[in-house]
Amino acid sequence: MLPLSASPDVVARVLDAVRSPRRPERVACLTEESVEILYAIGAGDLVVGVSKYVERPEEAREKPRLCAFVRADYDAVESVRPDLVLCFSDLQAEIAAECARRGMNVVVFNQRSVAEILGVVLAIGALVGREAPARALVERLTAHVEAVAAKAALLPRRPRVHVEEWDAPLITAIRWVAELVEVAGGRYVFPARSVAPAARDRVVDPADVVQADPEVIVASWCGKPVHVERIVARPGFADVAAVRDGRVHVLPPAILLQPGPAALTDGLDALHRLVAAAVR
Repeated sequence: MLPLSASPDVVARVLDAVRSPRRPERVACLTEESVEILYAIGAGDLVVGVSKYVERPEEAREKPRLCAFVRADYDAVESVRPDLVLCFSDLQAEIAAECARRGMNVVVFNQRSVAEILGVVLAIGALVGREAPARALVERLTAHVEAVAAKAALLPRRPRVHVEEWDAPLITAIRWVAELVEVAGGRYVFPARSVAPAARDRVVDPADVVQADPEVIVASWCGKPVHVERIVARPGFADVAAVRDGRVHVLPPAILLQPGPAALTDGLDALHRLVAAAVR
């Protein structure tokens, strides 16, 4: 409640603020997908700092680099004076906590599925007052996913697909990637593992891959280059269909392992091309 002695000027200012709630005007995005979402809904001008790994859109690369995925330069974050900091997943929990301890407003998203990715687009749009453009983006992304699914339904069969996001230990891909493989026309070989939120629960033995005998292997190692020769040299992999038929492929993490628009557009398209080529 306002103090009894509040002047009419103070009351007027408070009431004006109530009628026009203040939206964030300076957003620090500590992972890539929130950057792409903000630019896609016409709010790129709000972005004042980004992750060192940001690639999309190209103009975002000129923004101050504030962090790696699990490490942040907190002084750099403070220096851009954000009124909102956006983080992703439990892996950035400590970053989020330290930013909060320093008095910053922090939102942490933990989207793991295609549906949750679309929900985050709407949530970010609401945070910055761009609800209508966010809804329009979700409609475009949904239409694209549906269009690829329709093309995939015409394939003569669904080849077995394995996607790995790390090699040592071997980690099978997270839920949204497995879902996109299915949308693209493939059959994901480790569906139960993919839904586990923690990477440690998605570790598979190379022998399990051999037994699953995928017809397509996609490697997208998060944070380091993929060495296909290491994959095909694993014990038993010479007998795996994907290795035998030369269908071990590399896709950049920027279009597959970001839970944002890139995965639902360029990443999905790339998966569909690889899956379709395996059954022609």
